[in-house]
Amino acid sequence: MIPRLYLFLALATASILVPFSQAEDAEPYELPPINYSKTNPHDVITHLEAELISGQSKLAGTGREVVQSLLRMLHIPVTSQMLVFSKTSFQKDLIGPERPRALFYTDNCYVGWVPGGLVEIAAIDPELGPVFYSFDPRGLSAKKTAEFSREDDCLRCHGGIYVRGIPAVFSRSLYADKNGELMLREGSEVVDYKTPFSERWGGWYVTGGHGATLHRGNVIANEIDNRLVFDAKRGANISNLSSFFDTRDYLTNSSDIVSLLVFEHQTAVQNALTRAGFNCRHMLDYQNSLQAALQPTPTSDPDGLSFDSVRGVFDHSAEDVVDALLFKDEAPLPKNITGSAAFQKDFSAAVPRARNGDSFKDLLVSEHLFKNRCSYLIYSDSFLSLPRQLKCRIYTRLSKALDLEQPDPRYAYIGRAERQRIATILQATNPEFSNQPASK
Repeated sequence: MIPRLYLFLALATASILVPFSQAEDAEPYELPPINYSKTNPHDVITHLEAELISGQSKLAGTGREVVQSLLRMLHIPVTSQMLVFSKTSFQKDLIGPERPRALFYTDNCYVGWVPGGLVEIAAIDPELGPVFYSFDPRGLSAKKTAEFSREDDCLRCHGGIYVRGIPAVFSRSLYADKNGELMLREGSEVVDYKTPFSERWGGWYVTGGHGATLHRGNVIANEIDNRLVFDAKRGANISNLSSFFDTRDYLTNSSDIVSLLVFEHQTAVQNALTRAGFNCRHMLDYQNSLQAALQPTPTSDPDGLSFDSVRGVFDHSAEDVVDALLFKDEAPLPKNITGSAAFQKDFSAAVPRARNGDSFKDLLVSEHLFKNRCSYLIYSDSFLSLPRQLKCRIYTRLSKALDLEQPDPRYAYIGRAERQRIATILQATNPEFSNQPASK
């Protein structure tokens, strides 16, 4: 579903009392039933704010100390740190190769920080997707608490320019010069798990081994006589960033290659969940308005969907989600990637496991990222909050994809042994997969 069709469907809803010209300018997610900017979120930051106001939690100290405390409160491992030196933030005046922006994340929240600057946050609301905040960490005390400001300006980039039609989380790979300025005429990539390894991490620092296969990280670009000068070999297999900038200002001295790979997978799946949720909630709203206008009300299928157009969107959305969950079209990785053992330990610590110990956070990091290619975000609130009819379709498609005898050929890249492991993990850890009746 493209945004124009969203708009048509939303405008067809009787409850939308807005002039057409105003609606035409609005992003689809700003219209009913989503009402993104007008809806109060229910994410980890709203809960943290309540704790700070009540005095149950406190952020105080230097900017660095506040960031450390914030990460602890949000259960975000410091070992997830990634460093980006391209000026791809609203704090671009502070960012450059000698002062990169640090990013940290967990399954439901992303935190960015530039030493001496603001803290930026993208917290994942189960129905709204990412909600963007900022606050000044400097000078906080018992008398001065953090004031989280919802940042609608972030939507200029995160709300439709680079990932169309939804508020999104993403990363970009591009060439940056000695000041961190973007060399956009040389191209720019929105990176996810499908992006070739050789095209990743332009404008980022990267620590870790990867053998002879090169990426774009750790290298300053230049132009001579309108010709790009960029030596990827200089940025290969870097273990220490101290020759690039003073790492003592940061929480760790790494920008781990495995953390970057996990981050790019996670943002892609999160965006797929956000898009599918928005698509299907728009269609349910559209269906309700048509049912109210038609007499008698059309008979619904057992799943409560009354129109072929509505069912079609649900079916297409389910396919998109399953493609993302099962890493369809994942770009191959080098066989000899080595990253931070500390990050891998922290990342794998909290996840449901089957009786034999298998989980969806078991890293392989050789040719492909995970041993069992079904995303751990299937446990996320974003997934669990999807409309019931959509989840039924997702589980049905997953069952067909994982069938040991006649699997869906769309997912033929997953071998029999891996399909069996994935199905076993789902049966053991996801009651909905086992118990929810399949839709047609």
